[in-house]
This record gives sequence, structure tokens and C-alpha cells, in this order.
Amino acid sequence: MSRYQRDHTGQLRRQLAQLAARIMAEEELADFHLAKRKAASRMGVDVRKLLPSNVEIEAELRAYRALFQGEEHAAHLRRLREAAREAMRFFAAFRPLLVGPVLEGTAGEHGVVSLHLYVDTPEALGLFLLEQGIPHELAEVSLRMAGGRRPFPAVHFMAGDVAMELVMLPAEGGRQPPLSPVDGRPMKRASLRQLEALLGTEPPSG
Repeated sequence: MSRYQRDHTGQLRRQLAQLAARIMAEEELADFHLAKRKAASRMGVDVRKLLPSNVEIEAELRAYRALFQGEEHAAHLRRLREAAREAMRFFAAFRPLLVGPVLEGTAGEHGVVSLHLYVDTPEALGLFLLEQGIPHELAEVSLRMAGGRRPFPAVHFMAGDVAMELVMLPAEGGRQPPLSPVDGRPMKRASLRQLEALLGTEPPSG
């Protein structure tokens, strides 16, 4: 491949990444693969070739939000992170960890606060929610683990106008993180203390 061809391919790949990121931002998509296919279709590119990686699209999505949504996005992201902080305090007994777009800084208008909780049994969390009078829906989330994809029980509920997702991981299974859907590496996760540092606040005393 000549230098011209490499440059052209690289430029086209970046254009695909930028369009996929814009689609994710404007259509509130969380599915990287679907965004890639939509971008390839709109540009008339063979979907089997030149597709950018999830990492490239995530970087372009972060840049798009910073450039075109600016202060509005920053304020919305902070509100979601503050909601995550309150939820993590509330569910402290389950050792919550924040994951996903709210932590990564790419969450959109309808972003969901996703927490990983460690439970002895799924019933333990369900009982806790019932005791606290929190309406919720049961769900199942598929996560990539070192040995392949595995389903995990989850619950969805609303905290005011913020959607919450609690994914239940087995307490006895250790704290080996699932693999990121973006780059396949161990998923980035934040404890309450790390989130508070991210928000620029001091951890609560006691």
C-alpha cells in the first residue's frame, strides 16, 4: 500500500469514527457496533473494511461532546456523577463501584448510572430495596469476563429523574473486574472515594 493509500485510508477511518460518535451522541446510542454500521452505511463504505475501533469512536465521542455540547454536557455529567455518589453511599454495604459512560465522561442526556454491587445472593439486594420502599425492575446484564461472556442479575430503578442500573456480582467471586466493551481490557471502575475525588470533594468523615 502506498503512502497516499495509507493516508487516504486513515482519513476515511477517522471520518467513520467521527460520524459514528456523532450518531451515538445525537441518537443516544450506546452500541458501538450499531453506530459503526450506521456510519458505514451513510458513507457508503464496506462494513467489513476500515471500521474504526471502539477506542477511536469513544475518543471522538468525548471530543464531540466537549466541542458541541460543552458546558451543558459538563453540567449534566456532574449531575449524573452526583447521583451516582448518593447511590453509592446508599448501597455502601454492597461495596458499589461506578462503571460505564458516567465514569468515562461520555454519558449523554439519557445516560444511565451503572453500578457494580457485590452480593451474597441476588435476593439480599432485592430484600434491601423492598425494605427501603424502592420500586425496581429485575433484569439481566451480559458482561465479558476472562472466560467468556456471562449473564449477571441486575435491577433498574429511577432515582428522581436519573436511571439507575445495579449489576450484582457474586461476593465470593473476588473483585476481578469484567472486561471493557470498548477495548477488552479490565473495565475501569471507581469506588466512592475515587468518585468523590473526581468530583473534587473531600470524602465524608467517619
